[in-house]
Amino acid sequence: MRMKYLMGILVCVLLFGPAGHVWAHAQTAQVVPQKVILDTDIGDDIDDAFALGLALESPELKILQVNSDFGDTALRARLLVRYLKATGHGEIPVAVGVPTTRHGTFTQARYAERVPASDVPKRDAVDATLALIRKYPGQITLIGIGPFVNIEAMIDKDPATFAKLKCVVVMGGSIHVGYASYGVNSYTKLPGPMPEWNVLNDVAGARKLLASGVPVYMMPLDATQLKLDEVKREELFRHGSPVTDQLTLLYPEWGQLTPTLFDPMAVGYAIDPGLCRTTPMRIRVDDKGNTIPEAGTPNVNVCLKSDPEQFFDFYMPRMLAH
Repeated sequence: MRMKYLMGILVCVLLFGPAGHVWAHAQTAQVVPQKVILDTDIGDDIDDAFALGLALESPELKILQVNSDFGDTALRARLLVRYLKATGHGEIPVAVGVPTTRHGTFTQARYAERVPASDVPKRDAVDATLALIRKYPGQITLIGIGPFVNIEAMIDKDPATFAKLKCVVVMGGSIHVGYASYGVNSYTKLPGPMPEWNVLNDVAGARKLLASGVPVYMMPLDATQLKLDEVKREELFRHGSPVTDQLTLLYPEWGQLTPTLFDPMAVGYAIDPGLCRTTPMRIRVDDKGNTIPEAGTPNVNVCLKSDPEQFFDFYMPRMLAH
């Protein structure tokens, strides 16, 4: 009986004393999600679809808008509308970005074409994004996982408003490591730096972003060549959630075997910067799209290395949570 009495006192102290109060408060406190806008060239490579899935499955993010970027932005917007509605997120606004004559291979066009063009709201990505920044100055993280076309247009149109972003997180660049599929340097045993797709397709936009004064966090090829192997793919595709069901539809249209999750690292970093520790650097973008380190005041924070195991330990449970 004495032991039960003492245990009862201990429980009361833990629950209702100072320490217990803090514990109880921590259990009930809710994380305030950060406001984000996603700018994506979804529809070519499959990694954009996996990145959007991660964003949707992360309660730390409040997605204010998703912008289609680069090439046939109207068709990309149709893909986004279908994806968001099918996953129960039809309330997230889709905005149509600046179209370009340059484009990749739109592998997932059949999925997008199931949505009538009339179902896509006439929402301009540049104007709508600038309006959101004005509404929430200093509060929005822009996540860019495509070429810098929309970003360049925003800076050109209203640099003062663009400068009121909280920060920009981009997948882009190649500092010391290039695409692994291009072979390796005989000395380092790693592929040497080379123009990366997103930077290569808008050199001017990349330069303007780095000169914008907004804090920029860059996830280059050095840290984003994350292979989604067969075991992980099978686990995702048989899971049967609204998000993984859409990935199951889009993956065969992509027409290749093993996805490289370049873009999900940018979304992951916005959620948890511990996934990809960054280094302040000064980066110059040359006319060929190379991102070259040089001496001087840093203009970007760059992740030079990531841990694939750590990334997938973060990514997979989120995608399998529902």
